[in-house]
Amino acid sequence: MEPVSEPLSINATDAIQHLISQIERVIRGKRQQVEYVVTCLLAGGHILMEDNPGTGKTVLARTLAQCISGAGKGEHVIFKRIQFTPDLLPMDLIGSHIFDDRTKEFIFKKGPLFCNVLLADEINRASPKVQSALLEAMAEHQITTGDTTLKLERMFFTIATQNPVEMEGTYPLPAAQLDRFFMKIYFGYVDEETEMNIYREYLDIAQNLVQLEQVLSMEDILSLQQQASQVFVHDEIVRSVSTIVRNTRAHQDIALGASTRSGIAFLRCLRAFALVRGRTFVIEDDVRDTARAVLDHRLIYRNKEGRQKALEGIVGKEMERLARLKLHA
Repeated sequence: MEPVSEPLSINATDAIQHLISQIERVIRGKRQQVEYVVTCLLAGGHILMEDNPGTGKTVLARTLAQCISGAGKGEHVIFKRIQFTPDLLPMDLIGSHIFDDRTKEFIFKKGPLFCNVLLADEINRASPKVQSALLEAMAEHQITTGDTTLKLERMFFTIATQNPVEMEGTYPLPAAQLDRFFMKIYFGYVDEETEMNIYREYLDIAQNLVQLEQVLSMEDILSLQQQASQVFVHDEIVRSVSTIVRNTRAHQDIALGASTRSGIAFLRCLRAFALVRGRTFVIEDDVRDTARAVLDHRLIYRNKEGRQKALEGIVGKEMERLARLKLHA
């Protein structure tokens, strides 16, 4: 039952791996997290990274942006960083109207949301009102100011970071905002050997950040997003996605299950993840490898103990069913 498909173009495979290799010149020991970030980029979504300060989340976003060229020769894509703080206002993200003395008219000065790669740093330190200002931009690729609706760039990718909710001075992200992130990942600390290598080579790593190659253009990214949308997904894997999503709504340890939008995001991430792994079709292991990153942050659990086992049990049952079918035997 394995799909009959043309081999993935060498250019696409090489381009994705070249991008990941460039990022790993700066971000050491985080291959899986880097793959998840690239997966969200190619799926046309956004990603949320949670962890303690100093683990490399901000550097990863900057590194990704520096590896992609903009419209002009030698130019980078437009990269903006917003440091979220309690006193931040929605207009600090969207922009505002200012009076032009020359024309004697009010003109709109665009805010940092008008970019290609946005780093929303420590997003949960800002008030819920400011957090929600990102909602329309992430969901619709547009912003509204007064009676005017303005389109964002064709390539608009948000990498948001947040500190653990237990830390002082944080506001939990609303469920509607969390649902706009295709994935939420935990960056974590590197292992002892990798950390020792970072200490030995931190000057070289800092220099690498300056000397990164522009391995892909904005048009390349848009083309890869189109290729990702055409990756084959077997109907039984679609059925598994549906079953997993629906079972989260009926599980005794889950108070709020995943939405239909969650299932669509799951499928888009599966396609992009397969492309990152060099395939034109999704395999059963992709479901297991992406399920927690795609679904966990969208669920509200009844208790802390249930959080550890509920989703794992639901996904495990579907993996057993898929294994019995032997789709790719």
